[in-house]
Amino acid sequence: MTIDKNIPIKNIYYMLTYAFKELKHNNYEHIVGENFDNIYDLFAEILSKGVSYLLKQGLHKEYVLKEDTLTTLRGKLNLQGTIKERISQRPHLACEYDELTINSIFNQIIITTVGALISKSDVKKDKRNNLKKLMLFFDGVDSIDPSAIRWNILRYDRNTRTYQMIHSLCYFILQNILLSTEQGETKLPQFSDEHINLLFQRFVLEYYKKHHPEYKAAAKQIKWNFHDTNASSSSILPIMQSDITLSLCERTLIIDTKYYNKNLQEYFGKFSIHSPNFYQIHTYVMNEDRGHTGKVDGMLLYAKTTANIQPDGNFITNDGNILMVRTLDLTQDFVNIKKDLENLINYKY
Repeated sequence: MTIDKNIPIKNIYYMLTYAFKELKHNNYEHIVGENFDNIYDLFAEILSKGVSYLLKQGLHKEYVLKEDTLTTLRGKLNLQGTIKERISQRPHLACEYDELTINSIFNQIIITTVGALISKSDVKKDKRNNLKKLMLFFDGVDSIDPSAIRWNILRYDRNTRTYQMIHSLCYFILQNILLSTEQGETKLPQFSDEHINLLFQRFVLEYYKKHHPEYKAAAKQIKWNFHDTNASSSSILPIMQSDITLSLCERTLIIDTKYYNKNLQEYFGKFSIHSPNFYQIHTYVMNEDRGHTGKVDGMLLYAKTTANIQPDGNFITNDGNILMVRTLDLTQDFVNIKKDLENLINYKY
C-alpha cells in the first residue's frame, strides 16, 4: 500500500524506525508485515502497540496539589478556607494535600492523540475499537488542547523514557501530518517548515548515525566566521543549525534536508533552486570552513516529487568547496533508498 498513491506505507514505517529507534524493539516488530491503507492506520497500530506495552510497565503517576473541604484534616490546613466554612456553619476543614494521580501531561498527551485518531475515518474500525479499549485504563485522565502542549519542556528519566517514542509519534499525529498527495505535492496543513522536514531530517540523520558511526553524524550548530565581534553584537545574530553534519576523513559534509510541494521555483517559465535554500547552504559552508581550506562541502537534499524537472547539480567555490543539490526518491523500494543514501556520501572530490 502507498500513502496517497505516492510514498509506500512500508517506507514510512522504515523511516519511523530510524527516527524512533524504539520501534525496532518490544512488540513493534511484526507491524512492517501488515497491510495499511494510509498513514493514520499505521499510526493507530503503532500507538496501539506502544500503549499496550506502556500499560504492562505501569502508567506514569505524579503528585498534584489538590484543595478540598473534608471532615478530617488531610495534608495542610487552609486556615482562610476553614474560617469561611465555619462562618457558613459547615463543620469542614479546608485542606491542601498532594495526591498521586495518572492525570499528568504524559498521559494527557496520549489520550488526546488517541481521541484525534479515533475521530479519523481513515483508521479502520478494528483499530479504533482496540484503541478505545486501551483508553479504559486511562479513566480519570483529561484530554487537553493540542496547541497548548509545551513539547519543549517535557523531560524523560528512567521512569518515563518509555513515553518518549510514543510522544514523538503523538507529535506527528497531533500536528495533522500528511506526507504527500496524489500529485506528488506535500499536503501538511498548519505545519511550519520545521515540522514539514522533521521526519525526513531525522530519518537521514539516524541512518548515518547507525550505519556510519565513523562519520559522527550530528545536527551541529555552526558559528559565524567573524572577527572581533563583541558579546552584545553576537547575541543578535541568527543561529545557524545544520540538519546533518558528517565528518568524512579530512572533509566535512553539511546536509540540509528539504521536503516541499515543489522542489524548484519557477519564474517566467524558468526553473531554479529555491533561493533561500541555496543561500543557506552556501552560508553554512562558508562559515564552517573558517580557514578557507575547501574541505567543507554542502548538500541540499530534497525529497523527490513527481514533477518532471528535479534539482540536481554540483557547484564548486574558488576555495574548492563543493555545493551539491540532490533528490532522494522515497517512493522506491527501501533497499534502493539505502543505496542512494550510500551514494550520496561517496561523491567524488
